[in-house]
Amino acid sequence: MSTEPAGEGIVWGTARARWVLLATVVGSGLAFLDASTVNVALPAIGSDLDTGVAGLQWVLNAYTLALAALIPMGGSLADRFGRRRLFQVGVTWFGLASLLCGLAPTADFLALARGLQGVGGALLTPGSLAILQATFVRSDRARAIGAWSGLSGIAAALGPVVGGWLIDALSWRWIFFTNLPLVVVVLLVTAWHVPESRDTEAPRHFDVPGAVLVAAGLGSLSWSLISAGEAGFGAPQLSLAGAGLLALAAFVVVQARGRYPMMPLSLFRNRQFTAANVVTLAVYAALSGMMFLLVIYLQQVGGYSALQAGAALLPVTALMLLFSARAGQLAERIGPRWPMTAGPLVMAAGMLLLLRTGVAASYWATVLPAVVIFGAGLSLTVAPLTATALAGVPQRHSGLASAINNALSRGAGLLAVAVLPVAAGLSGASYRDPELFADGFRVAMLICAGITAAGGLLAAVLVTNRMDEAAPACPAREMPRKHHCAVDGPPIEEAAPERRA
Repeated sequence: MSTEPAGEGIVWGTARARWVLLATVVGSGLAFLDASTVNVALPAIGSDLDTGVAGLQWVLNAYTLALAALIPMGGSLADRFGRRRLFQVGVTWFGLASLLCGLAPTADFLALARGLQGVGGALLTPGSLAILQATFVRSDRARAIGAWSGLSGIAAALGPVVGGWLIDALSWRWIFFTNLPLVVVVLLVTAWHVPESRDTEAPRHFDVPGAVLVAAGLGSLSWSLISAGEAGFGAPQLSLAGAGLLALAAFVVVQARGRYPMMPLSLFRNRQFTAANVVTLAVYAALSGMMFLLVIYLQQVGGYSALQAGAALLPVTALMLLFSARAGQLAERIGPRWPMTAGPLVMAAGMLLLLRTGVAASYWATVLPAVVIFGAGLSLTVAPLTATALAGVPQRHSGLASAINNALSRGAGLLAVAVLPVAAGLSGASYRDPELFADGFRVAMLICAGITAAGGLLAAVLVTNRMDEAAPACPAREMPRKHHCAVDGPPIEEAAPERRA
């Protein structure tokens, strides 16, 4: 097992560089694959475990809740206790939770196991990129991160297709079982080839109260909204909602007064940073709500198989891989305001086009045009959105700002998945009734299009084209080519290594 200090650096093109890249890509790919395949499996899960819309909501939200609460802390833990060590813990945790998911006898058990998966994902996702930053020599870091981004994007693109094939050929349980051999490969390669590294100046204290409060707040709100879809807004639902709001208010107080806040409120004094995160909330709420319902709709109403439904969304990830880096370059030339305005408006147009789909609708004439237009808008939005969030803070805080942006996007998605079915009148076993689900889907798409368009208009009003002087841009030669291909949340960025030591 290697004990080589990371400071010596690994050179691109060597055998060891390839092993390190393999470990980090496959490790982070585990989380990306599950994020993109579970949606495809929801109808099969609902049928096999005999659960309604609420059960399917929790299958998604239990995972997202853990990520939203713990991702900001995951990178700090890795810096403090060792990036390789925390990466290994995260991968192992994710693998064991995947086994529990595959063996789940009930929907409640599956939701609990998915929450445990989210804990592992929160540890391994930021850790994989941190390893690249810490182990490669400075001149090769951009190249390594670019390769990691592109290969991870390919994994995210293939996930729904591979998952759909496994569901049709075997069972939805195999989308979790197939994680296990990958976990073994990642752990072996990491132990043999990845050097340990840590930040000797990393803080020794962590915002545990903040993580608990945000998890309690978002969890209580989700619980109240999901249960309201089944039983209406009675006293229990209102009590849960009140408890959730109180927990989130307490979280804000802790962030304002705590010595080691996970989300320092001082960062939000910058208008650009605040504006980017407001747009993030709108865009990713609508994105998560649409993705949750669309794959179910294609299978339950359109008659698609799981494989066909997964493949139907391939154009979105393909467009992200091809054009998001160019969208980032466009934003560098003309400023982020107009790409961040036009992108969500184009996304909204794609959502509205989905209203044309129905029973036995042609994929080429109805679904594909909507998906392509939506993907084009998403490609235009994500890279400028992430870059704007980072540009609003000093460079030494870029990792923290990225974690906050990522956590807010997941929190927005969590609440959207909880509230959208209630707002659209979908509950119980309504997803099994094609006509009833189609009516609710149309209402949901109108809501999602409205939220997304509102995000674009907010960008036009709030985002400026001025770069903050406290966050100077890195020279172009030091910037990696980022594909920004993750469609479930903004990519995690690491703080500049020269400021971290």
